[in-house]
Amino acid sequence: MKRTKPKRLAIAGCTFAIIAPGIASAQSSVTLQGVIDAGVTYVNNQHGGAATLFDSGVLSPDLLTFKGSEDLGGGNKAIFELTSQFDLGNGATIPGAGQIFNRTALVGLANDRFGSLTFGNQYDFMFETLTLGLYDGAFLFGGIYDFRQGPFTALGVPNNPTGSFDFDRMAGATRVANSVKYRSPDISGFTFGALYGFGGVPGSFSSDSTMSFGANYANGPFGVGAAYVEVKYPQLGNGHDGIRNFGFGAHYNFGSVLGMLLYTNTKNTASGARIDVYKGGASWTISGPWTLGLDYAYMKGNDVLLNNKAQQITTALQYSFSKRTTAYVEAIYQRASGDAAVTRAWINGLLQPDGAASNRSQTLARIGLRTSF
Repeated sequence: MKRTKPKRLAIAGCTFAIIAPGIASAQSSVTLQGVIDAGVTYVNNQHGGAATLFDSGVLSPDLLTFKGSEDLGGGNKAIFELTSQFDLGNGATIPGAGQIFNRTALVGLANDRFGSLTFGNQYDFMFETLTLGLYDGAFLFGGIYDFRQGPFTALGVPNNPTGSFDFDRMAGATRVANSVKYRSPDISGFTFGALYGFGGVPGSFSSDSTMSFGANYANGPFGVGAAYVEVKYPQLGNGHDGIRNFGFGAHYNFGSVLGMLLYTNTKNTASGARIDVYKGGASWTISGPWTLGLDYAYMKGNDVLLNNKAQQITTALQYSFSKRTTAYVEAIYQRASGDAAVTRAWINGLLQPDGAASNRSQTLARIGLRTSF
């Protein structure tokens, strides 16, 4: 499927002249954009029984974003971004009440030659490099259900709804607060970046901190990328241990087919629990508005995780009414195994009251509609 950025609606009258004694500002602009996704999902085995539910923010999260820039001259500009995620079913902000700009909240400077430097609550490079770099079919056609969870709750990611929801951070479900981020300009197809999130612990610079790096290279139809992030949590080793992720991806555009390969590694540095993910997929533009997606993921835990494993197949058919609006159907099957007496399959995004299956397999089907503005 050809990816298009959401159509942006420029706010009328969004060019301002800020007047101060003897100073007039350069031109500024503010844009409002967003995406809305809703549909009906059927799960054959959710905590032992079948379930049919309304679910939103699946193919894409439901987002409302304000972006702005001010031309400072000489190729420089000031930039900001504020993004709110919400539940379309009841209108509530996500993850909780009052957290209106929890998704992103940043301000910074950008230069045509030297790149950008931003400050605030922002994405790490597992999401920005590997997901936005088109190395994962979940971004194109599988949605949140196609990202990773599986039978790995013992991974024990702190502040995580299941202990392993989006454990390799590819869905962008977790951002980095109090962070500084640098992105390079495009240098003959090569881009890179670095991020540091401050823990703010007196007497220990690294405690509760986050660091992340990413790099991409694109040359015509071919692209490769790599990313790393380590988040230290106060619950793990008094803030000196945490969850470390790294990954590599590659894709090739054959014209009507985009093929993708991805590997990620996730480790709890306190317990030693580790998960390796191997994934391959393709998105095929069949003709006109029709697109078919298919991918396969193999997730393997180590002995700390009782050698739990999961295989997952995702397929989706999409019909684009326009560049903004897409209808889709998708189906996912997951099969789990391991050394435990009962290893429960658990497709990502099935959270409440207990989204896990009662046994080793789980199947999901969905019909939905997404539109952007």
